[in-house]
Amino acid sequence: MSRPAVNDVSLRVEPGQFVVLLGPSGCGKTTLLKLVNRLYEPTSGTISIDGRPTDTVSAPELRRRIGYVVQQSGLFPHMRIEDNVAVVPKLLKWDKRRTSERIDQLLELVGLPPRAYRRRYPVQLSGGEQQRVGLARALAVSPTTLLMDEPFGALDAITRNRLQRELKRIHGQLGQTILFVTHDVEEAVRLADRIIVMRDGEVVQYGDPEEIVLRPADQFVSDLLGSEDVLRRLSLMPVTSAMRPLGNGFDRDGPSIASTESLREALSQLLESRAPALTVVDPNGKVCGTVDLSTIREHSVPEPST
Repeated sequence: MSRPAVNDVSLRVEPGQFVVLLGPSGCGKTTLLKLVNRLYEPTSGTISIDGRPTDTVSAPELRRRIGYVVQQSGLFPHMRIEDNVAVVPKLLKWDKRRTSERIDQLLELVGLPPRAYRRRYPVQLSGGEQQRVGLARALAVSPTTLLMDEPFGALDAITRNRLQRELKRIHGQLGQTILFVTHDVEEAVRLADRIIVMRDGEVVQYGDPEEIVLRPADQFVSDLLGSEDVLRRLSLMPVTSAMRPLGNGFDRDGPSIASTESLREALSQLLESRAPALTVVDPNGKVCGTVDLSTIREHSVPEPST
């Protein structure tokens, strides 16, 4: 007996949120993503973006208003980088000056200097650089919604981590609503404001990363995240989840840790340095709190799944 690829999904994504669709292969993540921009049409139900049902707009018009990034970047190999980025602006008949200025803005945004990259072809770029161009193209007309289907899945670990940091920076700067598909748990926890866990076409749990890690809805979610493995759990939780506010005993000269690091890294540094606490520093260099062994212990014990 056949079953729906996506079944009885009902949820709301707030504007500007970074939401990750997480689950094993074949669970319906990509199908749900493609339903949003009408690459697939739902057999029942309604999908709305910015309060407007997607079936009230023609599919081509809808897709021009939604950024879409896939795993292999999807660049046109016969077109230069500047022309790849300008695909949608040209479809919308932007004038040459506006289009050219937008190309420069976007290449700068994704860390590719225009003078060095505009006239190149995709084959002349590394995989990571191609993904940056794919992201620039998706952002070309300032879409309110960005769909990303395992965009970093084919990249090496170093490049992947670098692009994850870049994507978080860009999201913080532009504030688009992002739906991001991955089967990588660490990537999901590192990037997401909220996580949708899927199994067999249905949503099993929808919550913020800390809630998913510490309060898995059932044994499936617990097994998917490896929540019963203490070190695994610590590797999934950001150091900020166990952070204390600055107190009178704060040591400015003590060891520090970046706010983007995990509790596992914090534990390692505490044990190695034998310091009573680590100072937590945000990406702008601002001290935002401290973390110590007791707070790590308090914040890393999961509640039993039901």
